[in-house]
Amino acid sequence: MNETPDTPKPGPRAWLGLAVILGPVLLVAMDGSVLFLAMPKVTEALSPTADQALWTLDVYGFVVGSLLITFGTIGDRYGRLRLLMIGVTLFGLASLGAAFASGPEALIAFRALMGLAGATLLPSALAVLGELFVDPRRRAQAIGIFAAAFAAGFAIGPAVGGQLLSHFWWGSVFLVNLPVLVLFLLLAPLLLREVRGARAGRIDALSVVLSVAGLLMSVYSLKHLAAEGLSAGTVIVGLAGVAVLVWFVRRQLGLEHPLIDFGLFRDRVFTVAIVTGLLPLAAWSATAYLSGIYLQSVLGISVLSAALHAVPGALLLTLTCVVTPMLVTRVGKRSALVICHFLIAAGLFLLQPIASSAGVGWYVASTVLAGVGYGISFSLVAETAVAAVPAERAGSAAAIAETSNEIGNALGIALLGSLSVLIFRLQGPDLAGTFGETLDLPGLAPAVIDRTKDAFVTGLQAVALVAAVLHLALGLLTLRRVPKDLDAGERADTHGGGSVSPVGAG
Repeated sequence: MNETPDTPKPGPRAWLGLAVILGPVLLVAMDGSVLFLAMPKVTEALSPTADQALWTLDVYGFVVGSLLITFGTIGDRYGRLRLLMIGVTLFGLASLGAAFASGPEALIAFRALMGLAGATLLPSALAVLGELFVDPRRRAQAIGIFAAAFAAGFAIGPAVGGQLLSHFWWGSVFLVNLPVLVLFLLLAPLLLREVRGARAGRIDALSVVLSVAGLLMSVYSLKHLAAEGLSAGTVIVGLAGVAVLVWFVRRQLGLEHPLIDFGLFRDRVFTVAIVTGLLPLAAWSATAYLSGIYLQSVLGISVLSAALHAVPGALLLTLTCVVTPMLVTRVGKRSALVICHFLIAAGLFLLQPIASSAGVGWYVASTVLAGVGYGISFSLVAETAVAAVPAERAGSAAAIAETSNEIGNALGIALLGSLSVLIFRLQGPDLAGTFGETLDLPGLAPAVIDRTKDAFVTGLQAVALVAAVLHLALGLLTLRRVPKDLDAGERADTHGGGSVSPVGAG
């Protein structure tokens, strides 16, 4: 992958184009986590129910994850730059609507619209980037920067949200998107060129509908079960969601151009890589969201202080994304995967000693230790998944890897967040539906307030413990099932000094 005399070197246009592309990419990732510290303020302003609060957080990730592959194919057919411009415009309008939403239902709807726009941005941005960097080595470096920016967006989202809320109202976490998006719309036509796929596959509309409907119905059922208990309607919706997802999987197996190529999961290395893309995002999103509430509503520290306490873990996570290729060179890919799961598990275990009266030090130590593990996983997943499959299926593998990240981010809030809600409902004082609503009740006795906070902390500890045990199990599975000579078996075209695309370029 060395430069040849016939390969043009990237000029200023390429690097300026990369900088312009990184703006929307950073925002799409950041908006998956920017509400984690903002939710207490959102709850105070809009008074959502328990399941509405969870939907506000995770509907964005579900929509992005469900539509990534679909919009990758649409971009191949109608033009990546055109889709990118439409997506950025829609993202900006949806952000404006979310900032001034008058109620939880409106906020959820605008968050879903932001997710739809975000799904157009990621695959198109990467494809346009490929046009800017023709030389494979420079392209690998650019993709590495792209992947680091995407991971950084997830990591810094809570800190950015906390900083904004220390000066402005909760809607500012969405308005911050607008200057970046306007700058992109002004500069993109000057620096970027249109890109179309050489062979655009057919889009199966029914598969898109089945994937989205099955996910949303299944998650809706789980959230209602956790928040309100067992009911016939909730069970019926949940069973219907599972049936729709089974239908979706069976349909993919018979399509010439499936939305998700499930045949790739026959490779155990690919399967471990995809689970590694999903589980760390699930653990990180759930614990980051619940920890934000813990710091502000349980310990009573300001949103600015909560944001500052999140910074060390976010910085270390981002730095780890950058240095992971050097770690892989020293210890090998399998060892790096094992290390990432064990570090995340160890970091999550550090949340067990926290209490309703103190625990900031344990929180910071947890985010720092787990942050190294998260950084390794974010940087390594797509490259491992792509290297595990034949070259002609690399695009599908990369798209599934990115989809696993987005779905993991949403599932963390949906499933682990619902576990926290369930534990609070069972152990709390049973005076209101949510932790925030309970604390807002007038005239609470000190003993009731203590019980309310203790129940929330127990839920957070349970979520961290479940996620830690799952990571420990996945680390052991990787140790047993992934071959030691993983790196020796990679295709030559996966090397070149940077991470492989986190999204399918088509």
